[in-house]
Amino acid sequence: MYSFAERPVFAPKGAGRSLCFKDTNTMYTLLKKVLSTPKTIMPRGEFTPDGEIAKIGERLRDAAFSSLKGSLAIREVAAGSSNAEEWELTALGNAYYDIERFGIKFVASPRHADALFVSGPVSRNMAEALRRTYQATPDPKIVVAVGDGAIDGGIFKGSYAIAGGVKDVIPVDVEIPGDPPSPKQIIAAMLMVVEKLGEKRRKTNV
Repeated sequence: MYSFAERPVFAPKGAGRSLCFKDTNTMYTLLKKVLSTPKTIMPRGEFTPDGEIAKIGERLRDAAFSSLKGSLAIREVAAGSSNAEEWELTALGNAYYDIERFGIKFVASPRHADALFVSGPVSRNMAEALRRTYQATPDPKIVVAVGDGAIDGGIFKGSYAIAGGVKDVIPVDVEIPGDPPSPKQIIAAMLMVVEKLGEKRRKTNV
């Protein structure tokens, strides 16, 4: 039998004594470290909706329904980025931005998309894949270059490893500058995307 001070505080079934706490001092040391670690999350009181985003979003939703008579489906293409733009685009779907409430959604296939959002300078290995993705997207469509790298190559401009910016491989309709652009900037640019796509659809139907 162990005394209270000697017995293991935690031991998975079948584990040897070397894998567990052998005294309460070890447990308290760990607990003290946990309690003294600074907060790394946003307090609930600071998590308030951004009024500006809500206003832009309402305009975006109205534009989507008036110009497109429905929602805007986006296929994102990472053509060689550092993944920074992908983080910002992914954030658009979280509980804070929640762009689906504005009639915007990301889709898995270019065949279901109205717009292509392309990030990063286009690497030589991705150039053909990007062309095929563009061809697979039904007309009329919009191509958006997301970030400085997608616009002209950014810091990789002139590198032997890239084919250039997106416009050097496929036609581009809208450019969103930034390294990377913030979710708020992307949402604001979506207004232009919706309007341009609406114009293309009207011309196609005439």
